[in-house]
Parts: sequence; C-alpha cells; structure tokens
Amino acid sequence: MRTVLRWTVAVVAVLHGLVHLVGLDRPDAVAWVLASVLMVATGVLLAARVRTWWLVGAVAVVLSQYLVVTAWPEAAAGTVANALVAVAVAYGLAADGPWSLPAEYRRRARAALRGADAPAATERLVTEADLAALPIPVAGYLRATGTVGRPRVRGFRATIHGRIRATADELWMPWTGEQVDTFGEHPHRYFRMDATMRGLPVAVLHTYADGAARMRVRAAGVVPVVDQGGDILLAAETVTVLNDLCVLAPAAILDAPITWSDVRDRSVVARYATADATVSATLVFDDQHRLVDFVSEDRYRDRADHSGFDRVRWSTPLADYAEFGGRRLSTRGAGRWHPDGSEPPYDYLEFHVDDIAYVPAGAQEPAVADPMAARIGA
Repeated sequence: MRTVLRWTVAVVAVLHGLVHLVGLDRPDAVAWVLASVLMVATGVLLAARVRTWWLVGAVAVVLSQYLVVTAWPEAAAGTVANALVAVAVAYGLAADGPWSLPAEYRRRARAALRGADAPAATERLVTEADLAALPIPVAGYLRATGTVGRPRVRGFRATIHGRIRATADELWMPWTGEQVDTFGEHPHRYFRMDATMRGLPVAVLHTYADGAARMRVRAAGVVPVVDQGGDILLAAETVTVLNDLCVLAPAAILDAPITWSDVRDRSVVARYATADATVSATLVFDDQHRLVDFVSEDRYRDRADHSGFDRVRWSTPLADYAEFGGRRLSTRGAGRWHPDGSEPPYDYLEFHVDDIAYVPAGAQEPAVADPMAARIGA
C-alpha cells in the first residue's frame, strides 16, 4: 500500500507539473514554468525516495496554488492535485521532518560517532598478545572473526533488515533498520526501524545513552503508540548492547568492561558492567570457534498491552557467517523468548545484516548504504 501511495502521488505531481506548461502564453509564463519544474521535481524526488522531497514539494504547492487562484476559474481543477500533493508534503514533514523519529536518530547517531573518534587505546592493531587474557573460547572467536591484525573498534554503523512480531500468534511485519553503537564507559546505542503492518508504516526508535533507555513506536510514522523508559528498559537494552558488542563488533570485546566466568570448552559467561547497569549472558560457540548463541536472563519482554515488562530468558541463535572488510560476522539471527513453562519458546525477531562499517580511532563517520530514505508511507 505504501508503495502504491508513493507512486500515485509521484505520478500526480509529475502530470500536474506538466499541465502548468499551458501557462506559456500568459504574461506570467516564467512563474508557470517554474511551478512546472518544481512540481515535476517533487514527483521525481518522491519516486526516487530522496529524503527531503517534501521541501521542494512545499514550495511547488504554494506557487502552483497561487497561480491557480490567479487563473480562476479556468485553472480551478488544479486545486485538487495541489491538495493531494499538500497532504503528502505534510505527511512527509511529520514522518521525516526535523521533529520526526528518523531525524532524531540521524542527529544522535552522528553525535555518537563523532564522540567515538578519540581514545588512543584503540589506535593500535590487535595482536595475539592482546588475546592472552581472554578465555580460550573467546580468544578463538576473535581469531575466527579476523580480529587479529586489524584495529580495535570503538563503534559501528550497520544496516539491517528482517521481520518482527509481538507474540507467537501475530503476523510477521517486515522491516528495514539502521543502527549505531559506540562503546566505552558510557556506551550509546541508537536503532531505528521502519516496519510495515498490514501495508501501513510503523516507525520505531530505540535510544540508549546517558544512563537512560527509551523506546518509541509511532503508527504511520506520526501517531504515538508506545513510549517506554525506566530502569527495567535500561537493563534490557544493556543486554542488547552486550549482544551487539559480541555479535557485530567482537573486536570491541578487548576494551569492554567484561569479566568472564564458568569457562567451558564451547561456552563462557560474560558479566558486562557499564557505568549505568550490570548484566550477564552466556556465549555459546561451535567447533569452528564461531558464536552460535547468546543467552541472557536479564532481558525483559514487553507485555502485550504495553503496561510493563516481564523478565524472560532471551537468546539470539546465529548463523550464516560472511566477511565484511576482512572481518567475519554472523549475518543472520533471531531474537527468541523462552517463557517459563507458560508457553513454548518462540522467535519474535529475525534479522539479516546487510552492511556494517566500523569506527576505529582517527576515523571519520563510516558510510554505509542507507535503506531508510524517506518515502510516502514511510
């Protein structure tokens, strides 16, 4: 549905723009040509999913409607097309304008990445000597991921896609997402998701910074549905940060505040203590030293009515390792809940990593493809 709406508005804008060329024989022909160019550009930019298409569209609608009024009643029909484009422009402003969740994500992610570009400890390359203090399974994992011989990592930016559902009985929602993590004493995590529920868009933003975590959900990208925070969410999101660190940025394990215990041949318990929260998880490896599961008792599941959270065992089984710039990472996994006897375990999330870029010290913000360009219905 969102694709149909986007293309409908784009086609209307282009055709409406071309109709303005009938004003070539008028004294104000220059204004009619300009309105034509702006309206056609609006349609093209919208079809191409250029994020700021609505800026051009706003100018085009104002100029076009002014000309329609000056040529009334002959040009009265143009008001209908202008009204349609104006509604789309208003939605584009609300869904991806300066006060939207995507805009907040972009601002905070850029700031976090700039802040990650500093500590001298991350400037040197990882060596075998650096692995000596790690448990054998973890050291084997870092070798298997190609960490040795490459820079230590302070953060990353990734693009991801997958599908999600609230409960085991609900329909899956496809989504695309982008996330930025930075590590250190005060880690930051910003994750935004563009999901689709029954053809309609759902915007989600997770923020984790400055000792606080927050999750917001907006239907159609503009209508608030969920806005949660507090200590419980902070603990849950800290588990997610530890998961991101182990799965997507294993090189950052070396500088992370992790203590290890219960070391076995293919598993180890990690206790992760930041300045804001302390959580733990069991890392499970296969015989090729790859991380294949991550299990934590410190994650919380959102209740169906969004009235609060329940502490539930959480895991992320992993598969399909692939290389990103010389580092081998799992590209496919799931988020799985393990309720205590009341219901069987079930996957509520499936994800696939599309691209990832790391931030070593001295690097500028990494550039990866952005699948989240604004669009009608986005």
